Amino acid sequence: MQADKAISSNTNLVRSRVSEEEWSLRVNLAACYRLAALYGWDDLVFTHISARVEGPDHHFLINPYGLSFDEITASSLVKVDKDCKQVLDSPFPVNPAGFLIHSCIHEARADAQCVFHTHTRAGVAVSAQRAGVLPISQQSIFVLEALGYHDYEGVALREDEKSRLVTDLGANHYLMLRNHGLLVVGPDLPETFLRMHTFESACRVQIDAFSSGAELVFIDPSIIQGASEVGKRVTNGQGGHIAWGALLRRLDRIDPSFRC
Repeated sequence: MQADKAISSNTNLVRSRVSEEEWSLRVNLAACYRLAALYGWDDLVFTHISARVEGPDHHFLINPYGLSFDEITASSLVKVDKDCKQVLDSPFPVNPAGFLIHSCIHEARADAQCVFHTHTRAGVAVSAQRAGVLPISQQSIFVLEALGYHDYEGVALREDEKSRLVTDLGANHYLMLRNHGLLVVGPDLPETFLRMHTFESACRVQIDAFSSGAELVFIDPSIIQGASEVGKRVTNGQGGHIAWGALLRRLDRIDPSFRC
């Protein structure tokens, strides 16, 4: 009840204090959280999707710590700077571990407008397998072309882990956090969502394939090279935007309150 009141009272105040561009970003990021909940990628309140706010300052939006993904709205998202200080007053705090992972990637990668991190069952399961992602599905070829690995160092609270996270991600779009979960970066929310959908699907297929006990067929490595170019052709050059409108319409049919 307290969270409901905070969200309701915050909506008009936030919209009146941000640009139209930022409000649009907030709506799309809130949609991303709702979709993560819809697809079962949430972990109570413990994972994050962040988006950089356009402008000269190092500001980005992240989820209010304590709200479940299916109740996040455009106005409840918290705007912070690189030191995790709130840029716009909010009644909600930010998870320090989530901030550490996301902030260092946003700071190091100018192209990482969005960072999406999950603890899904399939993602964590594959992250615990020594071989990591295997080339056994169509989804896996897109991941394997741009995949890094980061070894588990405990809950992400230490400043010195930032440099290793950034190094292990490198120029890749996908990062498997060993014994922890999945992370993707992208130039905007639609593309980042599509990448996470692809990553998660590859992991689910791999777990299902292993559980069958049957001998696996591996995709020829030559097919993996150039997978991203194939992906552009398949989506008519639109990337994640080709599905984003349909995803937003689905959310609107279910519950349009993410737009508040």
